[in-house]
Amino acid sequence: MFTSILGFSQEHHEAEKKADTEEEFDATELIMHHISDAHEFHVADINGESISFPLPVILWTDNGLVTFMSSEFHHDNTGEHVVEKNGMKFVRLHEEIYYANKHGGITLNEEHHAENRRPLNFSITKNVFSLFLAAALMLLIFIPTARSYKKGNGVMPKGIGRFMEPLILFVRDDIAKPNIGEKKYKAYMPYLLTVFFLIWIGNIFGLIPFFPFSGTLTNDILFTGVMAAITFLITQFSGNKEYWGHIFWMPGIPVPMKIIMAPIELIGIFTKPFALMIRLFANITAGHIIILSLFSLIFIFGTAWVSPVSVGFALFMNVLELLVAALQAYVFTLLSALFIGQAVAEHDHH
Repeated sequence: MFTSILGFSQEHHEAEKKADTEEEFDATELIMHHISDAHEFHVADINGESISFPLPVILWTDNGLVTFMSSEFHHDNTGEHVVEKNGMKFVRLHEEIYYANKHGGITLNEEHHAENRRPLNFSITKNVFSLFLAAALMLLIFIPTARSYKKGNGVMPKGIGRFMEPLILFVRDDIAKPNIGEKKYKAYMPYLLTVFFLIWIGNIFGLIPFFPFSGTLTNDILFTGVMAAITFLITQFSGNKEYWGHIFWMPGIPVPMKIIMAPIELIGIFTKPFALMIRLFANITAGHIIILSLFSLIFIFGTAWVSPVSVGFALFMNVLELLVAALQAYVFTLLSALFIGQAVAEHDHH
């Protein structure tokens, strides 16, 4: 989630410096800094020195592949975060990496957006690192779980399998079977289990306030968009004749209404995954913003008397986020199963 109470000390330090120079504390900048992806894990500020864990920067440039650690970015005489590699200079602005202009910096337009070209960026950012970590953890959990069933002769799993079995049965009996059906649910269980546990673990990582965690997968709309797109593709490729017939030529209604309903139903194919993407992203991001806003009240009012209320409510929100982490995994998996079930359902016409 947010980098941590320790990580929050960076903004506290910056807020104190701004207070000394009679500058207004910028809560928006603080919040956007924390909820955005980054090329390093920030831990804390100690005596004005930032402690961070750098991550690999991988760029495909005009001169081919360029790799380096994010810690190599440094301030030059233009005041920009720059690095020189393979005869090229790169500039980092708001965690985006650009080719430097002829003056070695960034060219901004009237809307303060960079006009510089960007190389293809395949970097291991904080969220990407969290994705790899979540995938590795899932392998460490599910491979022994599968083996435990073999050791139990398919009747009673052993070891970690006993712990995982209720969760797996929950996805099977409460999500897959009711929405997809007894006959066809098995083909989609691997995907539904992957989605459920990946989202749940990814959300939990965002609540752990220290390295190598603190990167929230579902706080990135690109991640939620890819997950929704996979559900969309599985749904469409699984669709049977009746599914497509109900979209383009809905049975049981007059022909003029069929012509009107067909484009509406077609649009509905795309709005469903869009809603999946936005729902997951917005719910997780909103919780992070609320918690950071509560902490920001201390610096906005400029008094420690606000801290008991801010910290108390923020702690309550953190506990609530534990519930939301599991709930959003359940909702995404449930809706995915529902959409797939609609595509493979066989309707009886009388």
